[in-house]
Amino acid sequence: MKDQLLPWWRGAVIYQIYPRSFSDANQDGIGDLPGITQQLPYVAALGADAIWLSPFFRSPMKDFGYDVSDYCDVDPLFGSLDDFRTLIKVAHELGLKVMIDQVLSHTSDEHAWFQESRQSKDNPKADWYVWADPKPDGTPPNNWLSIFGGCAWQWESRRQQYYLHNFLVSQPDLNFHNPEVVEHLLETVKFWLDLGVDGYRLDTVNFYTHDRLLRDNPPLSEGDTKSLGVPGTNPYSMQRHQYDISQPENLSFLKKLRQLLDQYDDITTVGEIGDDNPLALMAEYTSGNDKLHMAYTFDLLNVHRTPAYLASVIENIEAAIGDGWPCWALSNHDVVRAITRWGENEADQHAYGKVLLALLTSLRGSVCLYQGEELGLPEAEIPFEKIQDPYGIPFWPEYKGRDGCRTPMPWVAGSENAGFSHVQPWLPVDDRHVPISVDAQETLSDSMLAHYRTFLRWRKQHPALVHGDISDVKANDQGLQFVRTDTQSPNNARVLVVLNLSDAPMTVSIPKGTWRALDGHGFTFDLSNEKVSVPPYQAAFATDSTG
Repeated sequence: MKDQLLPWWRGAVIYQIYPRSFSDANQDGIGDLPGITQQLPYVAALGADAIWLSPFFRSPMKDFGYDVSDYCDVDPLFGSLDDFRTLIKVAHELGLKVMIDQVLSHTSDEHAWFQESRQSKDNPKADWYVWADPKPDGTPPNNWLSIFGGCAWQWESRRQQYYLHNFLVSQPDLNFHNPEVVEHLLETVKFWLDLGVDGYRLDTVNFYTHDRLLRDNPPLSEGDTKSLGVPGTNPYSMQRHQYDISQPENLSFLKKLRQLLDQYDDITTVGEIGDDNPLALMAEYTSGNDKLHMAYTFDLLNVHRTPAYLASVIENIEAAIGDGWPCWALSNHDVVRAITRWGENEADQHAYGKVLLALLTSLRGSVCLYQGEELGLPEAEIPFEKIQDPYGIPFWPEYKGRDGCRTPMPWVAGSENAGFSHVQPWLPVDDRHVPISVDAQETLSDSMLAHYRTFLRWRKQHPALVHGDISDVKANDQGLQFVRTDTQSPNNARVLVVLNLSDAPMTVSIPKGTWRALDGHGFTFDLSNEKVSVPPYQAAFATDSTG
């Protein structure tokens, strides 16, 4: 069949694992690679196609692994290279692909490259990072800001220059205008390809290059879309990021990266794009089959969730992306969990969480699920004295950081720390997570976990939902509807999707066709040839019997 020729990642469900908080095999309060390996059968049983591992490289952990001090080794906190080899082997035996999180835009200030670069202006790695002279009055070279707050430039007395850091002061930015830097970064990518990884999630993929002239960013104009950062809290959101990120030279690096990846079989990439105009950038970065395979933006990782907004996101992406391919996520390690962020005021959060899965996995594109999403975990409450996130501490209490979505995975309700570890974990387990732990949900047919398993298995049986086109997108005050079409099948099989995101019954007219209700997905609805009636927080699926 034609669909067998499609790459594995097209429409795949990718399960994100935050290693510090997934499973603690050595009982030190921090999750590790052996712990992940032990729980891979759980992930496979969920119906995922791949895992994405957040960083586990050597790091001083000032930003919990996103400050890399050695790209080609495992931090002892998480285990060893042999532990990673074992993880790869077990995952592949279970039919799971393995993707890792590459942080290429910056390193830790403890990386050997930066330790050498900061010593002088004439050492072999002097130009490996973004250095600039001060203005005549000693102030930084321009007005660029750090996404973590404050100036993006840090003074280095040994060189009498500033270095750029888009994130923490301890995360200096690499200079992608230097061919040696590009060459060495590609070598680190090749290292993990040779170990057997199947793909990469590329952190801050549009942050790699900067404006050579170091021009000032203009202020955000009235009516402009709010940028990255925390609007109203972080001054980063007051600029239009015209020169510090998303530069045209980025495309050159992405093409070189793709040339390397194409030397290996069945490799994929998904890029994280945060920008003032993310949809245009997603299209640019994924088009032409010579750069990224997929990309995702923050369009579903924000607080907006009206059906009209969702329809506009779908339509705007479809209009912009051309031959590119999107990847969708409702939660990850950087944002408030979706069941809280979107569903806090819903009448039935349990039912609402189930229909959110139907929404996420019915859109055209691939899917990232974040650990614990399948349990319906709400955002954890972390008291200030236990906050670990360097992003949250300076902005407290207006912004509480990212720790609330990073707390330990609850495995066993009756066990200490919900079965994550026998010692105090690095972040506390929220009391509300204990009764909805994995073992508590295993025995309940109506649990969120049971629903995820049922729905994800069911979705695999319908190629139109996995890799089909999307059309006829409509929204009302209560929900959405659209049609997915499997253009790979001889008869262009169609699946109608109707989603009621509200707490009241919804009846809508449906496109012309001889529609037959699909079952086995866990939702209830009533279908006629012209209308479908969907109870609160339910979804309807039907196939055109001519297809």
